[in-house]
Amino acid sequence: MKTITVFTPTYNRAYCLDQCYQSLIRQTNQDFLWLIIDDGSSDNTEELVNSWIAENKIAIQYHFQENLGMHGGHNAAYRLIETELNVCIDSDDFMPDDAIEKILENWEKIKGKDNFAGLVGLDANTKGDIIGTKIPDHLTETRLYDLYHKHGVLGDKKLVFRTEVVKKYPPYPIFEGERFVPLGYLYQLIDQDYKLLPVNEVFCIVEYLTDGSSMNMLKQYRRHPNGFAFSRKSRMKLGESFRERFKNAIHYVSCALFTKNGSFLTESPRKLITFLAIPFGVALNMYIRFKTRGGI
Repeated sequence: MKTITVFTPTYNRAYCLDQCYQSLIRQTNQDFLWLIIDDGSSDNTEELVNSWIAENKIAIQYHFQENLGMHGGHNAAYRLIETELNVCIDSDDFMPDDAIEKILENWEKIKGKDNFAGLVGLDANTKGDIIGTKIPDHLTETRLYDLYHKHGVLGDKKLVFRTEVVKKYPPYPIFEGERFVPLGYLYQLIDQDYKLLPVNEVFCIVEYLTDGSSMNMLKQYRRHPNGFAFSRKSRMKLGESFRERFKNAIHYVSCALFTKNGSFLTESPRKLITFLAIPFGVALNMYIRFKTRGGI
């Protein structure tokens, strides 16, 4: 069995998947399986992947499911993965040629240490510039929360998890009629129990396409308010400062207005903070409605 699974949730992205495929062919270490989660594509994704499987250049596993959104793709991946490690590379991203090699070399430093959930490395853009900032060199272990809130790190980072760790936690919830739950929900749960090994190496090259969720976050917010409300409740509950809990309470109130949930206050894990956040949540809701007017 391979050591690591690279999993890629994809939806109608046949036009750009080849970039990821070619980068995996070029990996200096081939000790990986590429798991493609086809989230209900109606383009030629399946035909394309079958042609790659026939080429037999890398190990590929293909899984098709009804369209459930990015988080549904992650649920399927974590259910199917059997390798020791896993990493998500989105359909519009790809890996530097030595990414798998660097991941597995650094994995050896913590292999067998049960208090580590995995590694956290860097993302870079197609010009080679680091997304945000690098990780402080003196860190030998960290939580994802601490990276951003205590060490001032900025920008997306790439997570590599032990598969047995992610399987311990509940899957992302699926809300009828919605296709998005913020992925940070799981990462926050893992943060409560485990550390990460920080690695100042680029594991992923990212390209934010105009049809990606990162470029359409306000519209996603309005289309999928139950998913966002779920995430905000978790962040209110586990937030480590009043400022963080209050900020998430504002967003929770805004989501409740979209879902017309009259019980949002009694359902809140931080009722007083949520009550104080109501006027700000109303203002945020009005702002999102204004910015997304003309269709979502």
